[in-house]
Amino acid sequence: MITTPEVITTSEQATASIHLTIPAREMGRYMDPAIQEIITLITEQGIHITGPMFSYHHRRPSDTFDFEIGFPISSAVLEQGRVKNSSLPAAKVVRAVYHGPYEHLGEAWGALQSWVREQQMPEHGRFYERYLNNPDEVKDPKHYRTELNWVVG
Repeated sequence: MITTPEVITTSEQATASIHLTIPAREMGRYMDPAIQEIITLITEQGIHITGPMFSYHHRRPSDTFDFEIGFPISSAVLEQGRVKNSSLPAAKVVRAVYHGPYEHLGEAWGALQSWVREQQMPEHGRFYERYLNNPDEVKDPKHYRTELNWVVG
């Protein structure tokens, strides 16, 4: 389900993002418009996307998700509407890659959480996903690849 977890230290990465706090059951309703809003602004300003789309969760999900969705960028955007300059922070993370449909991401995160607990690593409640391929280009969901990053330091 997931690759063997590894502990790495990431570097800070500049991003353009939208912060959302939304009901968990309505994720699909809010994500696509936010993604399009960010892409439109970045494109209009001639800024380059430098990596895969991400969702950075500020806390563990409950009945709501509190997260930023965005893209790493080559330079700061002129903020407009909901799109703000942000960053993926430098952090020590446990990283694994999940292969499969988004509907089973919860199970993948559960497997990663079990590994983190077995290693007796700290849990801060922050984590992020990076979507390594585009569902518009990869038609079979079993081939989706999502990088899981669990912040441990």
